Amino acid sequence: MPLSDTAIRNAKPQDKTFKLSDEKGLYLLVTPSGGKWWRFDYRFGGKRKTISMGTYPETSLKDARDKRDTARKQLAQRIDPSENRKAMKAAQQAQTDTFEVVAREWLGKFSAEWSEKHKLNTLAILAKDLFPWLGKRPMREITAPELLACLRRTESRGALDTAHRARQVCGQVFRYAVATGRADRDPTGDLKGALPPVKQKHFPSIVDSQAIGGLLRAIDGYQGQFATCCALRLAPLVFVRPGELRKAEWSEIDLDAALWCIPAGRMKMKEPHIVPLSTQAVAILRELRPLTGNGRYLFPSPRTPDRPMSDNGILSALRRMGIAKDEMTGHGFRAMARTVLDEVLGFRVDYIEHQLAHAVRDTNGRAYNRTAHLPERKAMMQAWADYLDGLKTGAKVLPFKKPA
Repeated sequence: MPLSDTAIRNAKPQDKTFKLSDEKGLYLLVTPSGGKWWRFDYRFGGKRKTISMGTYPETSLKDARDKRDTARKQLAQRIDPSENRKAMKAAQQAQTDTFEVVAREWLGKFSAEWSEKHKLNTLAILAKDLFPWLGKRPMREITAPELLACLRRTESRGALDTAHRARQVCGQVFRYAVATGRADRDPTGDLKGALPPVKQKHFPSIVDSQAIGGLLRAIDGYQGQFATCCALRLAPLVFVRPGELRKAEWSEIDLDAALWCIPAGRMKMKEPHIVPLSTQAVAILRELRPLTGNGRYLFPSPRTPDRPMSDNGILSALRRMGIAKDEMTGHGFRAMARTVLDEVLGFRVDYIEHQLAHAVRDTNGRAYNRTAHLPERKAMMQAWADYLDGLKTGAKVLPFKKPA
């Protein structure tokens, strides 16, 4: 006799699981805990099989019968309902395990500790170079040749460095997918040596003494916004990375002590850094303070004081001064200082490297702390500023004698 809703509602649990039969293979299991489970028995390929149809009352008697009828239609078409359900589930799962879904999840989890620039660059690589071809592909199905074909599209447009970075990003996404059970392995390891190596490029820089003097005089004559003028004049004196300069905050500056203390979060090596300020640098900052000293940034954006000047602020100013991109960049002041301080002024390389905030280590392999050789670095920064002043005025500046 077919089941009724009344019979199902009135069924009470017993010491053991028991079965209430409906018809055409459908029945209800009632467990000792009171659970009521729909089941459907059928035969396929000469074997008896069972498939779940849900629980009561979430799945009503009518719903269970509809599911049973659907399964019987599949059987009539020689489709195993159990295997069909597994295939449907796998297909649905694949839609949530695609490269784009996993990559965006990975980005959301780990990018909080990155700089905004690194986050945006990584997202741009994903969106432009990877998602159009790999975005909808299930992680488990992406092969090394398929990935290489994608990277070669990037390489073919002359962006070899971006292709290498895209491979690195893919590797991080795949390793995350493996760790979260959505990929079996990282295929990027198979691509080692598949892309041509990137030729090391150096930032354009001016290191000739006469040319340096001309550059400094051009900077002094620049007719732009006052904050930009100050940033340009300060750049060669402190030779920090462009991002560290443009994001400088007044809270980091101690004019009386002539020190600029940059926090770890804004440094490339994620270590705090101290920049001794020469008397020339202090004079520039004292001149700037009445204009921007009440705000957060030394060099705020012209549009809003809540943001620093743009990435291209100093670079654009150099271009307006007629200095070509293959002559000098904002980063080039670092190469200028590194070369001249060593080869002309004769300062110890470890002092210079530490002032550049490079990963300097002592003879025992220990990393220097931020105050290492601070008195010597103060003297070096003042000597550097005095040397630049001499070049700017056109005076003949004799190099220091290197210590033996």
